[in-house]
Amino acid sequence: MGSKRKNGNTSFLVQRAVETAKEEGIETEVIFLGEYSIADCNGCEGCKDNYKCVVNDDMQKIYPRLLEADAIILGSPTYFYNVSADVKAFIDRCYCFEMFAADDRSVWMGIHEALGGKYAVVIAVCEQYSEEDMGYTAEGMTKPLEALGYRVIDTVKALGLFKEGEVLKDEKILDQTAKAGKRLAKTLKLRKEVERKMNSVILSKT
Repeated sequence: MGSKRKNGNTSFLVQRAVETAKEEGIETEVIFLGEYSIADCNGCEGCKDNYKCVVNDDMQKIYPRLLEADAIILGSPTYFYNVSADVKAFIDRCYCFEMFAADDRSVWMGIHEALGGKYAVVIAVCEQYSEEDMGYTAEGMTKPLEALGYRVIDTVKALGLFKEGEVLKDEKILDQTAKAGKRLAKTLKLRKEVERKMNSVILSKT
């Protein structure tokens, strides 16, 4: 959750997606980034050998959850055509999950990709009614997550929302968000099914 407003529109939408996934049998956890002290990435490259950030702050509590989780639902309000400061700090501190070839930094991948890939849903909220005024909010989450090895299976762009709880009157966006959570859950179930079948095929050949 990338908004400090626990009863704000971004919060309601993220929790809507989470609850829908939970109803499908997926184990979930909600994290309000605003409750954590997350410093900026300082570009020290201290993570380059072991993929662990050397900055000792609350992000160290979040890293294990990211490694354990099969998917993430990331939501942010629009602040000056982009993600909130909390989301930006969170994303930047995930830099430690990137790996580069020692002799050529144009050769790289996220550790999640190297370990088999993960999945994501992105939720962007804007008070204005034009998607143009949302700016780079959705892309500011989608592109970094893809670089980290997540397949973003759905992006929700919610427009015209400012007052607290206003989104609860927007059945269309609530339905779209619920469907995104359900699609994420189905994707995770499909992966487990494929893994079981592949393991069965491998065992039958040995």
